Amino acid sequence: MADEIAALISSIGLTQETFLVLCIIAIVVVGAIVVIIATRPVLDIYPYLNPSARVRARKGRLFTEKQMTELVEANDVAEVENYLKGVPDYAETLDDYPLDKALDIQAAKTYDFIARLAPKEVKDPFVVMSKKTDVDNIKSLITAKEVGLTPEETKDLLIPGGHLYDDLSNLADADNVTDIVTALDGSEYATVLEDALPAYEDSGMILPLESALDKYYLKKLLKSTDVPSDENREIVYSFVGTKVDIANLKLIIRAKEDGLTYDMISPYMLEEGYQLREWKLKDLMESPDVTNVISGLEGTKYAEALSDAIAKYNETGNVAVFERALDEYLASHAKSLASKKPLGVGPIIGYVSQKETEIKNLKIIARAKREVGFPNSKIMEMLI
Repeated sequence: MADEIAALISSIGLTQETFLVLCIIAIVVVGAIVVIIATRPVLDIYPYLNPSARVRARKGRLFTEKQMTELVEANDVAEVENYLKGVPDYAETLDDYPLDKALDIQAAKTYDFIARLAPKEVKDPFVVMSKKTDVDNIKSLITAKEVGLTPEETKDLLIPGGHLYDDLSNLADADNVTDIVTALDGSEYATVLEDALPAYEDSGMILPLESALDKYYLKKLLKSTDVPSDENREIVYSFVGTKVDIANLKLIIRAKEDGLTYDMISPYMLEEGYQLREWKLKDLMESPDVTNVISGLEGTKYAEALSDAIAKYNETGNVAVFERALDEYLASHAKSLASKKPLGVGPIIGYVSQKETEIKNLKIIARAKREVGFPNSKIMEMLI
C-alpha cells in the first residue's frame, strides 16, 4: 500500500517531502476554518457580555408592579416624593431638584449610560437618544425667552444633562429667541433652527422652531440605524423605527383632533418612517378626522393596538387613549425584541424601554397626585 501511494505521488510530479508539506498546510487551513466557525458565535457575543451584565444589574432596580401600586396609593405628591427618596436611582437628584425635573434628569442619565455602554456596532442610535436632552433644553430656552422669563427662571427649566448643558446655560441671559438661534451657530442644530427662523418671525409662534428640532432628532435617530446588516442591528432598527412611527402617529392624531389639514401638518412631519412610509403618512395626514386616521392604519402593525382604543375614545373624546395605546405597544414590542437576542442587544433594548416606561408612569402618578381626590383606580388605568 505504501509503495502504491509513493508511486501515485511520483506520478503527479511531487516528492514525498513536498507532498507531506502540502498535507500539513491543508490540515492547518482546515483547522483554522474549523476554529473560525467554532469561535464566530463567541466573537459575536463577546462585545455584549459586559454591557448585558451591567444592564441586568440595573434592571433589578426597576420598580415592580407592587411598588408602582404603592405609589398609586400614596396620599399626595409629597408622599410620592418621599417614597422615591428611598430609591437609590432617584434619591440623589431629589435632594437637589423638584420631582418632575428629577425624573427628567434620571431619563437623561439613562440615555447617557446606554450611549457609553453600547457596543460600537449598535452605539450610534443610543448616542442620538442621549441628545434628546439637548433638544428638550433648546426648546425650553426658546420657550423661556418667548414668554419673557428671567435668566434664573430660564436656568431652572434646563435639565442638567446632555452634551450642551453648559453652553445652553450660558444662553439663559439671551435677550430673545433670535439671539438664541444665532448663538447656536456652529452646533449641529444651527441649520435647522436658522431655516425655521423666518416662519417663527412671520407667525410669532415658536412652533416652527420646536417642530424643526423634533424633525431633526427623529430623522437623525432613524438614519442612525439604516441598512441593518445583522440580527443585533435589525433589532435596534425595529425598536428605533417603531419609536419614530409612534412619534409621527401621535402628531397626526393630535393634529386631526385640532382639525388641522394636510397643509398645516406636513411642514412639521418627518416625511419618512419605518413601517409608515411617505405615501402612508400622506394618506393619514389627509384623513378628515381621528377615526379615519385609525381606520387608515389597517394592514399595519399599529392597527390592532389603536382599534382597541376607539371605543374608549368615542366614550371620552380624549385622544390620550390612543397615545397610551401606542406607548403600550412600544413597550410590548421592545419586550419581544429583547427576548430575540438575550446574548446580544436584547437586554439593552429591554432596559431602555422599561426605564422609559417607569419614568412615564412616575410622571403620570405625580401629576395625578397634585389633583386632590383624583381616584387611584383612574390612575391605574392611565399607567402604561
